[in-house]
Amino acid sequence: MIFVFGSIAVGYTMHGGNLMVLMQISEFIIIGGAGLGALVVANPPHVVKEIFHEILALLKPAPFRREEYQELLNVLYQLFYTARRDGLIGIEDHIEDPENSDLFKQFPAFQSHHVAVGFLSDTLKVLLTGAVEDHHLQEILDLDIEQHHEERMEIPHAVATIADAMPGFGIVAAVLGVIITMGKIGGEPAVIGESVAAALVGTFVGVLLAYGVVGPIAKSIENRIKAENAYMLCIRTAILSFARGDSPLTSVEFARRSIHPEERPSFDEVEEMTRAPKAA
Repeated sequence: MIFVFGSIAVGYTMHGGNLMVLMQISEFIIIGGAGLGALVVANPPHVVKEIFHEILALLKPAPFRREEYQELLNVLYQLFYTARRDGLIGIEDHIEDPENSDLFKQFPAFQSHHVAVGFLSDTLKVLLTGAVEDHHLQEILDLDIEQHHEERMEIPHAVATIADAMPGFGIVAAVLGVIITMGKIGGEPAVIGESVAAALVGTFVGVLLAYGVVGPIAKSIENRIKAENAYMLCIRTAILSFARGDSPLTSVEFARRSIHPEERPSFDEVEEMTRAPKAA
C-alpha cells in the first residue's frame, strides 16, 4: 500500500498537482459506502464477518511457514507412533478431547489451527471405529477438504467482486459531481473548474481502489486460503499412508514430500525430530 499510494502521490506532485484537490470526502463516502453496502447485500453475514477477519489477518505473518510444517510433522509422528505402539485405543483420549490433550498441548501452533485439529481428530476417530474401509477413506477426506476450501474461497471471491464494482461506483460519484457542476454553469470559470476536478476524483478513486487496493487484498486472501488448503492436504497424505499400514516414519515422509519445497523441512530435520518420540 505504501508503494501504491506513494508512487501515485510522488508522480502527481512532480507534475505540479495539488494533493488537497484529491481530498474529496464526499466522493469517498459515495464510493466507500456503496461498496460496503453492496458487500453486505451480496453476501451472508458469516462471509462479511470473515472478510473483515481475513483483512486484519493480512497484517500478521503467513500462518503456514516452514516452522508450522515442522511442528505438524512432529505431531503426526507422535500420534502415529503412539497408535502403532499402543493401538488406536492409545490415542483415543487425545482425539476425543484435543483441546485438553497433553500431546497436542506440546504443539501450540498446530493446536491453534482449529480446523486442522478437527480434521485430524475426526478422521482418526473414523479409523478408531473401523466403520470405514481404507479405500473409502480417501473419498471422505477429499470431500471434507473440498467443501472446506469451497466455503473459504467465498471470501476472496466476494472481495474480488467488490473490486470489479469499484470503477462503476467511481463513475457514479463522478456523474453526481457533473450534475452538481451543471448547476454552476454561468458562474466563475475557476469555480466550475474546481467542481469538474472534484467530480473526476470519483473516477480516479474508483479505479485506484479496484486495481491498487481491493483487488490485491482479494488475491492476498486467496493465497492464504490456498496455503491453508495445502496444510490440510499434508495431513490427508499422512493419514492415508498410515491407514494403509505404513510405518509412522514412512507416513510422515509421505506428508513431507507433499509440502511445497519452499516450506518443506529437510529429511535430516525430520529424522532428528523423530529419533526420540515424546511420551504421549
